[in-house]
Amino acid sequence: MPPVKNLLLLPLALCLLAAPAAAQDAQIGRGYELYKKNNCKMCHSLGGEGNRMGKAHDGVGGRLKPEEIRQWLVDPKAMAQKTGSTMKPPMTPFKHLPKADIDALVAYLASLK
Repeated sequence: MPPVKNLLLLPLALCLLAAPAAAQDAQIGRGYELYKKNNCKMCHSLGGEGNRMGKAHDGVGGRLKPEEIRQWLVDPKAMAQKTGSTMKPPMTPFKHLPKADIDALVAYLASLK
């Protein structure tokens, strides 16, 4: 039978393991809200909604690494050149957003697998 001390530490250990997952979920949720607030569906589609003429965001997290998603957000011109994208009009950079907002958008988009 395990010592009582170990049994008392088990709930604490489980809470510590769950904290990063909860923080990641909160970041993804914040990114989703920013996605809506910045009207990304004006140019992109997701789940059958939005502009179907633009690049679909369905599964983007499975196609691009988080750093590539970040680069598309902050320097889409460089990424278009790098990838040979000819989409018109060119994507507007989100350089006006604070780093924390970019991080949240990246987390959300990367979660779309």
